[in-house]
Amino acid sequence: MATSRKPKSKHPTAGSPFLLLATAAVAIGLIWILLSSSTSVFRFPFTLFGGTAKASEKDRSSGLERKYLYWGNRIDCPGKHCDSCEGLGHQESSLRCALEEALYLKRMFVMPSRMCINPIHNKKGILHHLNATSDERWAAGSCAMSSLYDLDLISKTIPVILDNSKMWYRVLSTSMKLGRRGLAHVEGTSRADLKYKSYSNVLLINRTASSLSWFMECKDRTNHSSVLLPYSFLPMSAAPKLRDAANRIKELLGDYDAIHVRRGDKIKTRKDRFGVPRSLHPHLDRDTRPEFIQVRIERWIPPGRTLFVASNERKPGFFSTLSARYKLAYSSNYSSILDPIIDNNYELFMVERLILAGATTFVKTFKEEEDDLSLTDDPKKNTKKWQIPVLIMEKERR
Repeated sequence: MATSRKPKSKHPTAGSPFLLLATAAVAIGLIWILLSSSTSVFRFPFTLFGGTAKASEKDRSSGLERKYLYWGNRIDCPGKHCDSCEGLGHQESSLRCALEEALYLKRMFVMPSRMCINPIHNKKGILHHLNATSDERWAAGSCAMSSLYDLDLISKTIPVILDNSKMWYRVLSTSMKLGRRGLAHVEGTSRADLKYKSYSNVLLINRTASSLSWFMECKDRTNHSSVLLPYSFLPMSAAPKLRDAANRIKELLGDYDAIHVRRGDKIKTRKDRFGVPRSLHPHLDRDTRPEFIQVRIERWIPPGRTLFVASNERKPGFFSTLSARYKLAYSSNYSSILDPIIDNNYELFMVERLILAGATTFVKTFKEEEDDLSLTDDPKKNTKKWQIPVLIMEKERR
C-alpha cells in the first residue's frame, strides 16, 4: 500500500490503487494458506509475513470492530528516505507524528514491523550495497520494531498492530470487499479533514504522507496545543528487555547525575569559498570538550558525584580528565548486562536514554525546554547559518 501514490484525489476511489491492493490481497491470501506452517520470511509491497506479531492480538478478536490508519511499511517511506536510513531520533519524530494522527482520529495504527538502521549503527554489519538487492539490504539493515519498543505499552495509549500480523491481513482482506466503505487512499489531506469528512466511516485509511519525511505532517510543534504525545513517549516505551537492563544499571549506579554529550555529526565543519572552516553550531565543539564541560556543570553537579556519560564521541578516553572531579561511568562499564541483549546502537541508545532520565541531575547537550540544563547555548535546530567555530572561553561563560 505504501507504493500507492495515486490518485491524488482527497476522496475514496476505486481506481488503480484499489485494483492493485485487491490483486495483492488475493495473492497474499493464497500464499498465506499455502505457507502458513512455514517460518520463512517474505517481503511484499506493503507487508512482511513470518515473525511473531504480539501487539493487540492477545484478545483474539477479529479486529473488524475498529477503524485503521496505515502510513506505509517503512518509516519515512513513501518519502525521500525510502533508500536511506535516518537516525533513531529522526525516525522517532516521524513515528510519533503518525501515532499522533491515529490518536487524533481514534484509529488503530498499523505500525511497520521493522525499523531501518544505518549501517554504522548495526553491530552485526550489513550487506554491501553493490552485492545486494534492495530487499536484502533492507533485511540486513533493519531490526524488529518489537526489539525496540513495548508494543503492548504503546497500545495502552494508541492501539497498534504490526504489518506482519494476521489481524492486519484480515483487515486488509475485508477492506477489499467493502468497496468505498472499506478503503480510502489519501494524499495531501489534513488530519482534520480525515476526521470530519467522508472518511470517518471508512475501515482503512491508506495515508500517503509528506514526500519528504513523515514528521513533516507534524512540523508545527511550536503550537503546543496540537502536540498530542510528548517527546518522551517513545523513549519511555522501550522494549521490556531494554527497560530491565536500564533498571539494573541504575540500581548499580545508585544516586548519580548524568550528561548527554552530542558531538560527531554535530561538530562537522565545511570550508567556505575562502577556505575558512564554518559550522552550524559554532560553540558546540568547544562546549563539549571535557575542560569546558567541567566549568559548565560545576554549578549544578558538585565534586565527588557519580557522573554517567552518554556520548557519540568515538575517541577513547576523551572524557577521562573529568575523573579528577567526578566518578565517571559509561554504558561500556556494564557489558555483562548489555552485551547479551544489544544488537545495534539504537538499542544501546534507548537504554542510555532511560539511564539519563533517571539521573538526579541531567544535563543535555542542547536546551530543548525552558527548564533544561545544557552544555551549550547554541540552538539545537538547524539555523542554516554557517559560522566560524569558537574554540576559546569567553569571559561571560567563566
